[in-house]
Amino acid sequence: MSQPTPEQVQQYITSGMACEYIAVEGDGQHFYATIVASSFDGLNTLARQRVVYAVLGERMVSEIHALSMKTHTPQEWAQKAAQ
Repeated sequence: MSQPTPEQVQQYITSGMACEYIAVEGDGQHFYATIVASSFDGLNTLARQRVVYAVLGERMVSEIHALSMKTHTPQEWAQKAAQ
């Protein structure tokens, strides 16, 4: 099986959840994602990551070796941008 591209990983995530902003970087095995979604509102960091892992499902075992992520609500993202 070929290694997924960052663009494919981004598509996998956006096909399963609405994102206000998403950026994925990586080398085919290790990926880093920044994800901004309203659905993260009221969730702690671990719960947000579980949402993303649930969207990726079996791909986390079969295709994606490692995924680290920063997850933000739109309000958190706006505050971060204002700094």
